[in-house]
Amino acid sequence: MSEMHMRSARLEDCESIRNIMNFEIQNRSSMYDEVPKKLEEVQNWFYSKMNSNFPVQVVEVGTKVCAYATYGAFRPKSAYRFTVEHSIYVHREFQGQGIGDQLMKWLIASIADNGYHSSVAGIDSGNTGSLKFHEKYGFVEVARFKEIGFKFDRWLDLIFMQKIL
Repeated sequence: MSEMHMRSARLEDCESIRNIMNFEIQNRSSMYDEVPKKLEEVQNWFYSKMNSNFPVQVVEVGTKVCAYATYGAFRPKSAYRFTVEHSIYVHREFQGQGIGDQLMKWLIASIADNGYHSSVAGIDSGNTGSLKFHEKYGFVEVARFKEIGFKFDRWLDLIFMQKIL
């Protein structure tokens, strides 16, 4: 593998992020979206993250952006202000190479350093790799929503995992 480099995302990374998102949307139940994202949507998502002071981190292997991670508000009510929901997505060709581990370490440190108390991940119940990955970092299942999503002609169960920081 070429050299791996982690850095803050830039606007020009949105196309690579969009490609990662759209593969997940079209092929997996890790994202409950059903319609592929347009570049403008991802750019607006990026601007929204920046305007809300929520970081987006990317990993490059060589010169290719192959993963991203971010977090944001868990829910809009003020009492939730110390809890965030995070996401990590690694391009399918780069999974299993430690990239997710680097991003998770960054996420946990960044979330704690920014004064948050808790992080939540919403994970499809069929995504056993992500469930085990989160367990490895001390996340525990706190909720299971049965048949909450419908995609690929089947009902999906959503698991919430949480880590108190």
